[in-house]
Amino acid sequence: MKSCPCGHAKPLSLCCGPFLDGTAQPDTAEQLMRSRYVAYALRRVDYLLATHAPKTRPRRADIAQWAAETTFTGLQILGAEAGGPADQRGTVTFVAQYRNGGQAAAMMEHSRFERVGGAWLYVDGDHTA
Repeated sequence: MKSCPCGHAKPLSLCCGPFLDGTAQPDTAEQLMRSRYVAYALRRVDYLLATHAPKTRPRRADIAQWAAETTFTGLQILGAEAGGPADQRGTVTFVAQYRNGGQAAAMMEHSRFERVGGAWLYVDGDHTA
């Protein structure tokens, strides 16, 4: 069985799949971050919108275009602060490898997450290409 695109050895159905399908919610900011990476890789625009804080949410067309033009090839988590099951805020620093326009690239981001109504949401991040 193929491992989850988020980098864990478990198959998608036992890793990020339940989050994307709405049958489970991430307990941590890192789980949400990993599942959002998978959603980009699988072009699951509805999940990306639903897990993005309304105050910073981009337009659907912008997310859909980025996901359609990009092939995600790897994820490396560099660190996380707070963002646990009992926290209200947290950060995750990661590097995502991808191909866009035929060119290999990587993006490092320090992402901010907050819990709203019991669910983790992506707020924003500082990144470099």
